[in-house]
Amino acid sequence: MKKFIVITTINSKSAGIERFEQLDDWHIVLVGDRKSPPIESSDRLTFLSVEAQQALGYSIVEVCPYNHYTRKNIGYLYAMQQGADVIYDTDDDNLPYPHWALSPFACNRQLVGQRRYVNIYRHFTDEAIWPRGYPLDEILQPAAYEVVDTDEVEIGAWQGLADDDPDVDAIYRLVVGKAIQFEDRESVFLGQEEYCPFNSQNTFWNKKAFPYLYLPATVSFRYTDILRGYLAQYLMWQQGLHLGFTKATVYQERNEHNLIKDFESEVEVYLHTKPIVDLLARSKDLGDPLAALRTVYETLVGQRFVQPEELAICKAWVNDCQTLL
Repeated sequence: MKKFIVITTINSKSAGIERFEQLDDWHIVLVGDRKSPPIESSDRLTFLSVEAQQALGYSIVEVCPYNHYTRKNIGYLYAMQQGADVIYDTDDDNLPYPHWALSPFACNRQLVGQRRYVNIYRHFTDEAIWPRGYPLDEILQPAAYEVVDTDEVEIGAWQGLADDDPDVDAIYRLVVGKAIQFEDRESVFLGQEEYCPFNSQNTFWNKKAFPYLYLPATVSFRYTDILRGYLAQYLMWQQGLHLGFTKATVYQERNEHNLIKDFESEVEVYLHTKPIVDLLARSKDLGDPLAALRTVYETLVGQRFVQPEELAICKAWVNDCQTLL
C-alpha cells in the first residue's frame, strides 16, 4: 500500500513535518508557494517548489492561485500520480501522537442523531465546544445522540480530532478560548443525511474518494476545506461511502493567527452552509464521481456561492484526475 501525507506551507520545516518524516511507510508531499523558503527533499519527503509544480504538466497548476492554501490541490494530484492508495491530509502545525495510525476504511458503529447536523465533538467530550463550520444556530440545540451497531460500511474519509487547540471557529476562540483534551472514545460513522463539518488537518482519504479532495479556490481560506467537506459527504453517499470520526491522534501547536481576520474569513461559512446543504438535498443522482463534482460546482456558481472562475479551476482538476486516476 502506497501512503502519502500532503501538506502545504510557507514556513521552514516545522516540528510537525519533522515528526511525520520519521514514519517509515509514509511519504510526505510538501507543496510550496511563492512565499515558501526552499526545503530539502529526502527519501521520505518531496518538496514541490513553484518551479517543480510548473514542470509537472498539470492543468490546474496555471489556474490555481498563488499565495493560496489551495495550491495543496497540486500535492494531492502528485500523490495520485505516484500511485497513492491513501492520502493523509494535514497541516504543518499538527503533531502526531505515538498512537497515530491509519485505521481500516470500515466501521460498524454509527452515531445517530435527531437532527440533520451533528456536532461530533459532543461524542468525544462533554465540554461545550463545536467544530469550525458547524452552523451557529445549531450550537444551542439539544444534542441527543446514540451509538448503534450496524452492518459494516465503507469509510470514504476518516477525520481524526486534534487535542490542545482543536479545529474551532473564531467565535469559540474569541468567546471561550479553552484548550481541550478529547476523551478516548470509540470511532463512529455518520449515516446518510447526517452532516458534520470536517477539515484538512487530520484526515485519511480512501482512494475511492480522491476526486472529492478538491479544495475550492474562490472562497476564503477558513472556508475552503469546510465547503469541500460538506460537498464530499454528499458525494461520498452516492458511492456508498461514509464519513467517519476517530479520537484525537494529533495535537496542534497552532501557527499565529489574527482571530478577527479569521472571523471575517469565516463569515461565508456562517451564512452559506445551510443553504448549500439544502441545495444538495434537492439534487438528484449526479453520475460518476468527477462528473458529479463538476455538476455540483456548476450549481454553486449558478447560485453565486462561489465565483465564476471556480469552474475553470474545477474543470482543470477533473481533467487532471481523469489522467492520473
